[in-house]
Amino acid sequence: MTRLFNDPVAFVDEATEGFVAAHSHRVRQVPGGVIRSTKSEPNTVAVVIGGGSGHYPAFCGLVGQGLAHGAAMGNLFASPSAQQIYSVARAANNGAGVLLSYGNYAGDVLHFGQARDRLISEGIPCEMVKVIDDVSSASLEEIQKRRGIAGDLTVFKIASAAAEAGYSLEEVVRAAEAANLRTRSFGVAFDGCTLPGADDALFHVPEGKMAVGLGIHGEPGISEQDIPSADELAELLVKRLLEELPEGVKSAKGARASVLLNGLGTVKYEELFVVYRRVNQLLKDAGLEIVEPEVGELVTSLDMAGASLTLFWLDEELEKFWAAPCDTPAYSKGSVVSAEQLDAAELDIPDPDAIPEATSESQEAAEKVLAALEATYKVIEDNEEEFGRIDAVAGDGDHGIGMARGGKAALEKGREVKERGAGAGSLLRMAGDAWADRAGGTSGAIWGAALHSLAMAIGDEQKPDAARIAQGVRDARDNIMHFGKAKVGDKTLIDVLVPFSEVLSERVEAGDDLKTAWQAGAERAEQAAQDTADLVPKIGRARPLAEKSKGTPDAGAVSLSMIIRAVVDVL
Repeated sequence: MTRLFNDPVAFVDEATEGFVAAHSHRVRQVPGGVIRSTKSEPNTVAVVIGGGSGHYPAFCGLVGQGLAHGAAMGNLFASPSAQQIYSVARAANNGAGVLLSYGNYAGDVLHFGQARDRLISEGIPCEMVKVIDDVSSASLEEIQKRRGIAGDLTVFKIASAAAEAGYSLEEVVRAAEAANLRTRSFGVAFDGCTLPGADDALFHVPEGKMAVGLGIHGEPGISEQDIPSADELAELLVKRLLEELPEGVKSAKGARASVLLNGLGTVKYEELFVVYRRVNQLLKDAGLEIVEPEVGELVTSLDMAGASLTLFWLDEELEKFWAAPCDTPAYSKGSVVSAEQLDAAELDIPDPDAIPEATSESQEAAEKVLAALEATYKVIEDNEEEFGRIDAVAGDGDHGIGMARGGKAALEKGREVKERGAGAGSLLRMAGDAWADRAGGTSGAIWGAALHSLAMAIGDEQKPDAARIAQGVRDARDNIMHFGKAKVGDKTLIDVLVPFSEVLSERVEAGDDLKTAWQAGAERAEQAAQDTADLVPKIGRARPLAEKSKGTPDAGAVSLSMIIRAVVDVL
């Protein structure tokens, strides 16, 4: 249980403040996360990592010389927003481009992708590598769908060492991808983790049982079995990882690899050492040469009781970079040459609160936009518990909480910028940033992207008409599908957004006014949301437990259809 906190809502902000105070000689806080407090070589690649908070030492604890240049930090178990990632990347940029790296989760994919596009649009070269080490989350044939767990460290370390060696952005990406494809992880849990202020854990494992193949955001495992002895656990983990050798490795015998035995939050170091004793024996018996292993907390999940094993299969280049020195608050090896402290005046940090000029027509339209946000939040507030219940069937049950946080933050930001004279487009854009920042996760990413797309279509100059709004909805659909990779039939919000967009556009093109067209789209959206009950998820956190969701509609699809309906009266 997470016992030490003040206001649960302020937990991440207060933890970040304390972390930076304790490690100010290595890191400094910037909007959205932290960056190195020391100077980096000019015209070198900057590696910016990130994800939800609650996984320390990932991600902020891995920022420092020889490792990451910056970390974007979301709420607990929730992706940082595109604005946060963009802000950290701008501040960390050294002039030779930015590599963004993160675990393969839908919210992270959406937000990091949006940040990348924005950086590129401003002339900053940017590429991405998403970590895919968890063998339990997808088959080898679908390796690109695997999620990132403790293997984050190997990919981040190799990418950062390559950047430190002066590699170009293209070469840093190549090295990071090589590390990614040679990293395999497998984990177990004995009980779930508890968010600050929550009455109970996100999930429980039956007494005497162990969940196999768990996630690091409170996702339960894919199966359960009796709790083994330490040696039996080592045998389970090693056997599974040796079943799948990466391309280019013909046999464990004679191969060189690093080994990471990771505690997820509650399993103590002494217990890990007992397990590692047997892991070491088994790997050596298989003929593997172990190089610079790590035992300890590397990627955690608050107070989760569990552990994971990672094998990082090395080649000559990867071994050199794995052994390269680094100095961060949570992970150090070798000896680095101390760099000068960074002067705050040298940082390139944009002002996220600047309000662009807007016409009186757009400012008047902003009142309607604000009314739509009020109607949206009312629906979420009234149905928060139900959204969470639906999501908990095969997911982690946080959809209601995330939507409530996001919707409230968007409404508060909308009211604030409306008073400051924002136009309709800017109000939507800044409300979208606030939604994504506060909600985090997949729903935060999706709603941030949706409001951004509408904002770009509406702008701050003209009074929005039906055609412009229909275009904004189409753009939102296309952007979410592009970044999230979901399609109709995957049991996601897309199963509602696509038919709604089609009906709205068809009716507007046929000459209907906006309210009439939206009403028709709302009716189609409601039916589409209910139809998702017949589907099984093919993407996202619920996919490993897909069959459990059969018969229950998708939470994101239901919440979207209800919000679409609520906006009718505003129009």
